[in-house]
Amino acid sequence: MRYRKLGPTFILRLDRGEEIVSTLKDFCKEQAICIGTVQGIGAVDNAVIGIFAARTKEYHTTTLSGDHEITSLAGSITTMDNKPYLHLHITLTDATYLAFGGHLTSAVVSGTCEVFIHTFDDRLGRRFDADTGLNVFDL
Repeated sequence: MRYRKLGPTFILRLDRGEEIVSTLKDFCKEQAICIGTVQGIGAVDNAVIGIFAARTKEYHTTTLSGDHEITSLAGSITTMDNKPYLHLHITLTDATYLAFGGHLTSAVVSGTCEVFIHTFDDRLGRRFDADTGLNVFDL
């Protein structure tokens, strides 16, 4: 991974073989990013995405293998238990141009992944909400 900082925004290039979620989480920890937004595009060949079933309060995941384009990577960076907390969603397309999307659990870069992280000079935490079963913004 390589990066450049322009004002409050980091521009990252993740390379072949890097796992997106863990690389971004480690980067946020190293740079002490406590609140920000994530936007990106690229290509992966192995991804785990999920959807949250609100009624049962469970995540259901599926693994996508083979060539997939990232048509949209979006999310938020906050903290929970004083550690970076990434909430990322992704839309991927396959060779037939069929789109798959959901919560991003993991994805391995097959070509490159271009990511913008816009940061804010503040801090925002999360707390577990028993009613929804989710870690929500602690506003």
